[in-house]
Amino acid sequence: MIISVASGKGGTGKTTVAVNLALSLENVQLLDCDVEEPNAHILLQPKIEEIRSVYTRIPVISEELCDYCGKCSKFCAYNALFVAPKTVMVFPELCHSCGGCSLVCPKNAIKEKDRQIGVIKKIKVKGVEAVYGELNVGEPMAVPLIREVKRQIEKDKTVIIDAPPGTACPLIASVHNSDYCILVAEPTPFGLHDLKMTVQVLNDLEISMGVVINRAGIGDNKVYDYCKQENIPLLLEIPFSKRIAKLYSRGTPFVEEMPEWKEKFLKLLNKIEKGMG
Repeated sequence: MIISVASGKGGTGKTTVAVNLALSLENVQLLDCDVEEPNAHILLQPKIEEIRSVYTRIPVISEELCDYCGKCSKFCAYNALFVAPKTVMVFPELCHSCGGCSLVCPKNAIKEKDRQIGVIKKIKVKGVEAVYGELNVGEPMAVPLIREVKRQIEKDKTVIIDAPPGTACPLIASVHNSDYCILVAEPTPFGLHDLKMTVQVLNDLEISMGVVINRAGIGDNKVYDYCKQENIPLLLEIPFSKRIAKLYSRGTPFVEEMPEWKEKFLKLLNKIEKGMG
């Protein structure tokens, strides 16, 4: 089973939920798809076992063969190619590696080469196998690296995906093909606003979902009312707790110091399984 953990904005406790859930289960794999700012591994304090570079393919123009007809630039929907008299410019950051430009070139003047966009790191610690990606600074597109992280999924395990915040393409790429999505929200007006946006995305993707309320006890009841109105299951409440905050500040998952929470996360998983049954 693949379970994504998502939120409409950063700072809601999404990674906290993903890591503590993973540590409460057996035969589990944790994927951190927030490749622009991965931090699940910080809570695990791991020893990295494997690092592998990830590449995309970008066009290379042969000046000897090119007749500057401009068909490649007309084809490219992302404006990654610009053709002027006697000049072809390639903008690698805009290229989506579709290979279409080389297909439409009548002179066979376009080949492709690798371009590194980031790395994937694999770790194993505290009974959890984890994979996370690190996008190179300045790279504008996270989705290719997210897809490569998800290619590491081991289907015989329970897979927890820590998705990036927001509702844009990185979130969609991360939660795509998930069996279930846990939405982490704070009981505040901002929390409700961002929760509504993420719920709309998941409804469009036809992914089942439930809500975990983090920092319960602050704010108001509008998130609870919204979940009831939309028939979204409330899976778990994590209180606004000084002890949990202290553990987080030290980089310690709270299930390690508060073992009673492992049972609560197991019950959360049971709710998910019953809701999917």
